[in-house]
Amino acid sequence: MTINTKNISVVILAGGKGSRMQGKDKGLIKWQNKPLIEHILDQILNNSPEKVGEIFISANRNEDFYKKFGHKVIKDKFNNFQGPLAGILSAMEQCKYNFLLCLPCDSPRPPEELTERLMQCLQNNSSLCAICFDGKREQPLFSLISCAAKPQLETFLSEGKRKVHDFFHQLDVAVCDFSDQADRFENFNTQDDMK
Repeated sequence: MTINTKNISVVILAGGKGSRMQGKDKGLIKWQNKPLIEHILDQILNNSPEKVGEIFISANRNEDFYKKFGHKVIKDKFNNFQGPLAGILSAMEQCKYNFLLCLPCDSPRPPEELTERLMQCLQNNSSLCAICFDGKREQPLFSLISCAAKPQLETFLSEGKRKVHDFFHQLDVAVCDFSDQADRFENFNTQDDMK
């Protein structure tokens, strides 16, 4: 199985309710004078040796604002903010390509060579998905997943399960070591983090 960046779809997960940010839409919170979502888009478009196949923004509010960035905005098929896996499923249902790169909207400096290293890890392990490890903990929202896992994800969510870690580990996940870039996984959960 050979993968290149041109047959990968990307989803930026910005569909949460921002409960630890006083309900603010995290992707639109400004850091260093631009919204968090824009930092991530810049990283994806500037760091890939070739352009990725397509980019989705998973958002459950402020869709018109997100559309201004020029990429397809998708909503969860489930109501009431069911978590990032719901956004991943919605992206899988619209992917033109066989693989989906997932990124959270609240980590504005994703690791260098993220796509390429996850691709290599997935191929070396013949797995359905690969996730990042920062040296201390796994970071499953930084992941590359085969869209062949869609039936398993549908079943997982239909059973009322929502834990991202649990889902990826039921797929015999490949864990990719990014401990050399541990600081790239810093995310903004609260207003204090933004400082």
